[in-house]
Amino acid sequence: MAVKLVDLSQEIYQGMPVFPLHQPTLIFPNVTHEESKEKIGFEFATNNLLINEHGPTHTDATYEYDPNGKYINEMPLDYFYGPAVCLDLSHISPEDYITPHELEKALQKSQQVLEKGDIVLLYTGHYNRKYGTDEWLTRYTGLDYEGAKWLAERGVVNIGIDAPAIDNPNDTKFSGHLVCREYGMSNTENLANLNEVAGKRFLYFGLPLKIRKGTGSPIRAVAVFID
Repeated sequence: MAVKLVDLSQEIYQGMPVFPLHQPTLIFPNVTHEESKEKIGFEFATNNLLINEHGPTHTDATYEYDPNGKYINEMPLDYFYGPAVCLDLSHISPEDYITPHELEKALQKSQQVLEKGDIVLLYTGHYNRKYGTDEWLTRYTGLDYEGAKWLAERGVVNIGIDAPAIDNPNDTKFSGHLVCREYGMSNTENLANLNEVAGKRFLYFGLPLKIRKGTGSPIRAVAVFID
């Protein structure tokens, strides 16, 4: 049996682009090799992290957008791993929205079938084209209300995207998150390398840290292919 992993996660580093409402990522030394050797006689080095739950590649607890939702440590792990499909929507303009029609076309092109409990990743191409530029946080496509509802009604439990949010930045109603609240779904943002899995079905892992009363969590997202 051959197992192949595809890393779908952004690198975490000081100065990485972070959504404007969120704490910038800071990484600084806790103890150096020299300091630990002097204090305990052996060389250890560790860093401290100051990071928002929603800064890098991350997944949302339903509590983030629903005061009556569950914290990240309360949510079943089934939301964050399982069978997944990645749909290729990379032709959609940042000014436009991901609609049911576009989702249906992408699903048909992939020759896959959505099943209840699936995780669906949306490959928009935004990470590949614009990460590290001024447009990364300000100009990208996202789900309209009907598009998000189309996924929800098919039993999808987690919607992932290679952009800062599943909503178009011009959408003041935050339609993707609104549907996640209405259907009790999670979503995963700031994914990377979705071009490597577009149009395919695979086993997805994006497990959150067990943060008490967490509104979300950074994750190491991977696609697993088993031959």
